[in-house]
Amino acid sequence: MKIPISVLVVIYKSNGEVLLIERADRENFWQSVTGSLDALDEDLALAATREVFEETGIAVDRLSAGALHNLHHQIEYEIYPDWRFRYAPGVTRNTEHWFALEVPDNTSIKLSPREHVAYEWLPFAEAAEKCFSRSNGEAILKLFSKTKE
Repeated sequence: MKIPISVLVVIYKSNGEVLLIERADRENFWQSVTGSLDALDEDLALAATREVFEETGIAVDRLSAGALHNLHHQIEYEIYPDWRFRYAPGVTRNTEHWFALEVPDNTSIKLSPREHVAYEWLPFAEAAEKCFSRSNGEAILKLFSKTKE
């Protein structure tokens, strides 16, 4: 059973482009990297690092120190009814913690075909608009509002 605590990682380049990936199990469902904790005591940053590698092939530990940063923001949302079977009976809400990862412009992406079928680099405003999840779009906009302050 999945743990109802997850991470969302907005991956971006210095030019303001954001990586979106399309889910394999839902056509036109574009999102940032997301994933649940593997254990209740798993460190959030380690979960983010693991999910980034599993979904994109990007090894966070090979990037510059501080490339992954915790946005110190979390939301709670209702789990889609179609996906509740993955959780313990009665679990209907998930807590998601937001992270950002700045990658070099030449970063290559290797998708996990079981999870995702396509990826795009988009200007941050376009990426925020294209996300299926409103909160994912909000995470992108929050990141770029902070980088301009």
